Amino acid sequence: MVKRRIAALMAVLVTGSLVTGIPEPRAEAAVPGGGAAPPAGPATALGVDLDTVTIPELQDRMEDGSLTSAALTRAYLRRIEAVDPKINAVLRTDPTALRQAAASDARHRRGDTLGPLDGIPVLVKDNVNTRGLLSTAGSLALAGRPPAQDATLVTRLRQAGAVILGKTNLSEWANFRSTKPTSGWSAVGGQTRNPYVLDRNPCGSSSGSAAALAASLSQVAIGTETDGSIVCPAGMNGVAGLKPSLGVVSGDGVVPISAEQDTAGPMARNVTDVALTLAALSGDSTRYGASSKGGDGTGSAGGLRGKRIGLWRLPELGPEVDAVMTRTAAKLRAAGAQVVEVTPPYQKRLAELEFPALLSEFHRDIDAYLATREGPRDLAGLIEFTRSHPAERTCFPGQELFEQALAAPPTTDPKYRAMRAELKDLSRRSIDETLAAHRLDAIAAPTNPPAWTTDCARGDNDVIPSSTPAAVAGYPSLSVPAGSVGELPVGVLLTAGNHQDAALLALGAAVEHRLDAWKAPRYLPTTGGGGGR
Repeated sequence: MVKRRIAALMAVLVTGSLVTGIPEPRAEAAVPGGGAAPPAGPATALGVDLDTVTIPELQDRMEDGSLTSAALTRAYLRRIEAVDPKINAVLRTDPTALRQAAASDARHRRGDTLGPLDGIPVLVKDNVNTRGLLSTAGSLALAGRPPAQDATLVTRLRQAGAVILGKTNLSEWANFRSTKPTSGWSAVGGQTRNPYVLDRNPCGSSSGSAAALAASLSQVAIGTETDGSIVCPAGMNGVAGLKPSLGVVSGDGVVPISAEQDTAGPMARNVTDVALTLAALSGDSTRYGASSKGGDGTGSAGGLRGKRIGLWRLPELGPEVDAVMTRTAAKLRAAGAQVVEVTPPYQKRLAELEFPALLSEFHRDIDAYLATREGPRDLAGLIEFTRSHPAERTCFPGQELFEQALAAPPTTDPKYRAMRAELKDLSRRSIDETLAAHRLDAIAAPTNPPAWTTDCARGDNDVIPSSTPAAVAGYPSLSVPAGSVGELPVGVLLTAGNHQDAALLALGAAVEHRLDAWKAPRYLPTTGGGGGR
């Protein structure tokens, strides 16, 4: 039975979000134009609060027959129809979603479920190949015909019984086109908006996945990251997001930037669901699924007692963000953790080396990917396509990164090879030496500043260094909600050693429980609070 399978997977980690029974529905909040928040009618009809329910709670309901995957899927589809016009996060829904849900319900009735994700609706970022659904990376260049095959990670989701609900918008080409991009914008989908304050940015490039989760349009979503593109949207939209260790999730069938740094990863409204989704994505439920429960088994502060966490403050993100980190440290200390201030070394050199290396890797890897799809066959063809299609330039005109990548040294060049070797060495040392010197379980830093105002003419304000060490090293990082600056969420980014994903998820669940910082978005049209520029 799936309940026993979840219990076995979750035997290690404790999180306060795993409560018995069904949470009371949240009060509806005011939105632009008056009236209530985007309707929660489907949630009320199901007897669950889609904002707060976890996968184990849903599986309990499906196992006892009081909920079906079809009803849950229908509720999310209705919510997408009602809410998504405000935030523009979902590009398209899968017309087979209800058939997928019906097949899951049949398995539940037979007692033949495939695991914790069986019947759970999942949204997938639009740079991940999904058969039968357009998978465009946000560009009209790939909008002609859907891919013939699923990405490996989508195959694993289907094997786990998940319902592929649809595809989410993203920053076009995962924000690797222009030197002045606008996160959350693509020629295919237009601009995704931050559900907390609609004129603020959702961060990139997994912007649609994070915004959709904040608005409770799916139970979980898939994002991708080269440097910051899972964790920054998670932080800025008040949800949880994991960038796994490199290689834990297959990159086959995902539009690339760099095979040396790219990874897909799970995003959700709680760490429990992140961990269970990673188990499905990785194909290793024994190792990663166990991370959805941990600590001391009590759901109390004991999950943090004796843990050592290094606080990397990053004052350049502003005094309001620093105040959130000060409050975060105080709460962790009150729960029994030891928090010491740290500054990981080599950050300036990493910043100097990363971008030139990515240019060479992008040219190599995008050429290989485009050869598998209908449309431009290589980077040179992609540049010409973008130049000749005005719709590709309606927000920002530039494709400077494409042009620089075309001219970059090949990855066979000795200077490139030396650059990547130094990047790998220094990024790993920056984390390993910091962890060892202070005997740390993890490094904690602010994930993001308050969301800036979206402005195509100006572009992003996204110099956020906290994601870079783990991204370049290929180590895991996890963002969980830490607090807010006014209405705008701020996350805390936890980074651990290589392939310490399970331990990081266990720690993240305990931090999430202690901080208890999640709040529902109010879809405000604007705010006078922090984050503007």
